[in-house]
Amino acid sequence: MSTPQDIRSLSLPQLEQALKDLGEPAFRGRQIYEWLWKKGAREFSAMTNLSLALRDKLQSHFSLLPAGIHTQQKSKDGTIKCSFMLHDGNLIEGVLIPTDTRVTACVSSQVGCSLDCKFCATGYLKRQRNLEAGEIYDQVWLLNELAEKHYGKGLDNIVYMGMGEPLLNYANVWRSVALITGEDGLNMSPQRITVSTAGIAKMIEKMADDGAKFNLALSLHAANNEKRTAIMPINASNNLEMLAEALKHWYDKTGTRPTLEYTVIDGVNDDAEEMRELITFARKFPCKINLIEYNPIGELAPYMPTGDNKLERFANGLSAAKLIVNVRRSRGKDIDAACGQLANKLSD
Repeated sequence: MSTPQDIRSLSLPQLEQALKDLGEPAFRGRQIYEWLWKKGAREFSAMTNLSLALRDKLQSHFSLLPAGIHTQQKSKDGTIKCSFMLHDGNLIEGVLIPTDTRVTACVSSQVGCSLDCKFCATGYLKRQRNLEAGEIYDQVWLLNELAEKHYGKGLDNIVYMGMGEPLLNYANVWRSVALITGEDGLNMSPQRITVSTAGIAKMIEKMADDGAKFNLALSLHAANNEKRTAIMPINASNNLEMLAEALKHWYDKTGTRPTLEYTVIDGVNDDAEEMRELITFARKFPCKINLIEYNPIGELAPYMPTGDNKLERFANGLSAAKLIVNVRRSRGKDIDAACGQLANKLSD
C-alpha cells in the first residue's frame, strides 16, 4: 500500500488541481493552502471552514507530516534550544536567540551534515537526509510561537545556520524561504533572512542568478587554502579563488554585501599572518565580517577559543584596514546551543 502524498509538497496550482481531481472546486485549494502555511494547521481536522466530508477526503488522500517540539532547554541568558521530532523519528535542532533589540531563530536544513568540518559538532554526525521545505518552515513557525510566549514578540530574524549545509538542499531551502516570505505564509521580509553556507561556489552563483532577496553568509574560518582545507574539507573542491568569484557575482547580482563568518580558534587561525590573509580575501569584494568566539565541543575535537585580548587585537586589525567587522559573542553555551555546538548532545 502506497503512502499518501504529503499535501505540503504541493504548490498552490498543484493543490488547486488536486482538489479539482477530487471533484472539488479549485478555490478550496487556496483555502487549504492558507490553512497549511498562513495558519499553521497541523492536522486536517483543524481546517474548520471546510466541510467534515472534505476534511475526511483530505485525510484519506493525503498525509500531513508536521514536525513537533521534542525537547527544549532554556539557557541562563534566555536562549532556548529545541529538538524537533520529524515524522520518521529523526531529530533536528533549532535555537531561539533573544537580545535587547531582536529575537532570532536559527534553523536546520538537513538531518545531520555531510561536510565534516572539524570544529563543528554537527560535522561529526552522518547526514541522514535533506529536510523538506515544510520541515524547515515548521521550525520557524514553532520558534515564532515560543518567541511570542517567552518574549512577547515574534521573530525579527531567521538564520539558516543550524544542522546541515543549506546549499546541498537547495530546492527545499529556496521553497522554504518563499513560504516564509510569502503573503500566504509568515509574510516576513526576505531581508530578515540569512542563508549561511560552508561554501558551494556554483550554488552561491545560482542563488544570485535565481534572484535571491535574502542575505548570504559564508562560513570562512580561514583565508588560506591549506589551512581552510584542513578544518573544512569542502575547500578542496570549492577553494578560496572560486569562492571569491562567486561572492563577487553575488554582490554584482544582488547588491547585498555577503557576510564572512570567521570563528577565531586558538592557535589555528588567530595570528597576525592569518589576519592579513583575511584582510586580503575580504578586499576582493564588498563584504562584512563577523568574528565569532569558538565554542568547544568536548571530546569530539581539541579546539579552544582564542583569548579575549587576541580576539580584540584581531578585530582592531580588521577595523584599521577599513573593513566592516563585528564581534559576535556566543549565546546558549551552557545548553550546547551556541554556534557549532548543535547536535553535540542531541540524544541525551
